[in-house]
Amino acid sequence: MDDRQQRQQASPEVQARIRASFERQGLMRHLGARIVHIAPGCVHIVLPSRPEVTQQHGYIHAGATSAIADSAGGYAGFTLFPENTTVLTVEYKINLLRPAVGDHIEAVGTVLKSGRTLTVCQLEVFGVQEGHRTLVATGQQTLMCLNERAEQPGEHP
Repeated sequence: MDDRQQRQQASPEVQARIRASFERQGLMRHLGARIVHIAPGCVHIVLPSRPEVTQQHGYIHAGATSAIADSAGGYAGFTLFPENTTVLTVEYKINLLRPAVGDHIEAVGTVLKSGRTLTVCQLEVFGVQEGHRTLVATGQQTLMCLNERAEQPGEHP
């Protein structure tokens, strides 16, 4: 996906669907993460750096880094899914390239291939300090498109 495509905005309907689903994620709320950009096939999620999300050396914890990467990729795929469907991660792998430091970290999920059932996304996480972005993690993810009823609380697909 090129820069022009990343600057596009998803339709208001898709944005509302993504934001409504994101608001139901207790972990993202607990971490303090927020969606800052929704485009077709691309979502950015920001997590402020604060003591509650760090590990013993003061870096942002790999679990927090991985969690927002997973959500960014999942929602990037979800932007391309048909109405009345939802998304679940089938698998993902992340490489931690350097310690996650900065004012905040930003996860960028980008769809590489969207299929009828499975979608593959690229995951990138940047440490951002005074506007300067440094790649701290990269990964790949596979998502599954499911009928929307699977997202009801307590139900299992």
